[in-house]
Amino acid sequence: MEQLGAIAPMIIFLVLIFAMMYFLMIRPQRRRQKEQQELLERIRRGEKVITSSGIYGQIESISEDTIVIKLESGATMKVAKGSVVSEQTKRLK
Repeated sequence: MEQLGAIAPMIIFLVLIFAMMYFLMIRPQRRRQKEQQELLERIRRGEKVITSSGIYGQIESISEDTIVIKLESGATMKVAKGSVVSEQTKRLK
């Protein structure tokens, strides 16, 4: 019976650790993923964006999984759709 009394605080401690991990790590990551998905659904041709590698450009065309970005020099670059991390215009405001 005494062993059961010693295990209860350990179980409570583990539950608290998992709850902290959820609220500090998992939940914010899900929120960021949702925001990224909303951004990818919202962007349109002509908008200025920033990629995950720090490339600034204007969207020329969008396909299902790629985006063609026009750079300031006039060159175009085809990138994965998921590499767009933010809208340049919103970031500057």
